[in-house]
Formats: sequence, C-alpha cells, structure tokens
Amino acid sequence: MAKVYIGYARVSTEDQNEARQLESFRTFREPISKTFIDKCSGKNMNRPQYKNPLRGCL
Repeated sequence: MAKVYIGYARVSTEDQNEARQLESFRTFREPISKTFIDKCSGKNMNRPQYKNPLRGCL
C-alpha cells in the first residue's frame, strides 16, 4: 500500500491567511496528497477539517 501524506493548516480567524503554512507543505520531502484547512479558534478541538483525515485512520 502506498503512503499517503496529508497536510493540515489552521488559522484562528477568517482574516488570517494560511498561505505560509501551505507553502511549508511544498518543502516536505514527499508530495502532500490532500490538504485540509480550518479557519477557527484553537481553543477546542471542534475543527471540522481536522476530523476529516482522521476518519479513515481510526
């Protein structure tokens, strides 16, 4: 089975930009197959996109 690399980026507000985080994914040694982005507070784990990639792994 081939390895799949997943990227996850989060910023706290809609006004913030996730571009720097996404740019850092390009420097990873393997290509990122899928990227998930949340624009919400980090105070809790109620992050819809964070849960998406975990669904297939648990």
